[in-house]
Amino acid sequence: MNQPFHEQYIVHITPRSLWEQSQETGIYRGDTLDTQGFIHCSTVEQVLAVANAVFLGQDDLVLLLIDTSRVLSPLQYEGDSSGLFPHIYGPLYVDAVVAVYDFPPDEHGRFQLPEQLRQPKP
Repeated sequence: MNQPFHEQYIVHITPRSLWEQSQETGIYRGDTLDTQGFIHCSTVEQVLAVANAVFLGQDDLVLLLIDTSRVLSPLQYEGDSSGLFPHIYGPLYVDAVVAVYDFPPDEHGRFQLPEQLRQPKP
């Protein structure tokens, strides 16, 4: 059974250098797996709010599009009154990442969703 695009995919914001390091090992750990026990992710609908709250003005970021059907570590949606966010409780194998988008801030330091994610095609 096929899931709608926005349910099948989650996204993760990361510095380009961390993503590039994972290419050598085939495993991405992010900057929070070892310290917090999980990799923070967002739904496509949530990512701009997260980016503009946490990463405002940061350069050299990429946005990883993750196919949830390829995630081998436990994936849980957790949160509070601001919403449920996907958390990956273990390493992310790079083959679960189906696209990588440059994610630069605009002249005001704010982020915009890459065109490919604005109107996804099933």
